[in-house]
This record gives sequence, structure tokens and C-alpha cells, in this order.
Amino acid sequence: MITLHLFYTGTNGNAIKFAQEMESSGTAELIRQEPGNLRYQYFTPFDDPETVLLIDSWKSQEAIDVHHASPMMAQIARLRKKYDLHMKAERFVSEEMGTDEIFLRK
Repeated sequence: MITLHLFYTGTNGNAIKFAQEMESSGTAELIRQEPGNLRYQYFTPFDDPETVLLIDSWKSQEAIDVHHASPMMAQIARLRKKYDLHMKAERFVSEEMGTDEIFLRK
């Protein structure tokens, strides 16, 4: 699994407006339905109201590549421009938890 943390930052609440429009327009849900998507969910940090975090997880790089070639990317780019957002990205590749599993409360 590959997980991306995408931080969208703007001013005047624009990052939250962007995430709200992604949800209300149905674009986020369409992405969630794409083959290989495991998670597509927005969060707001307590200490930074001008940033929204998107956690975006995929089964494989191939699934991400298909997503990046899809019409969704043009819609996302249009909305990023509309809300004048800047981005930072982090990428994680999952592996077995191993002994760290004992620290998780389920």
C-alpha cells in the first residue's frame, strides 16, 4: 500500500472550502470508487486552520498512475487554482507492523 499525505494550504479558509467542494461536487467520492483506492479522506490540523490534510491511499503505484491519468486530476487542478492553494506532499509505503503492533490499542 502507498499512502500520500497531501497538505493543501491557502488563506481565508480556502483550503477547507476546497475540501468541501471536492466532497459536495462528488469528485472525492468518484476518486474513492476508482480501482485501487483504499482511502481518500480530508482532515484539518488543530494548530493550522488554513491547511487541510488529505490522506490518500492506494493498493499500488499502478493504481496511482491510472488515477493521475484520469479526468479527476483536471478537476482537482481547477479547484486548487480556484482556491489558490499551495501543496506539500509526503509519501509512505506500508510494511508489516511487526513488534510495533503491541503498542496499538484496538
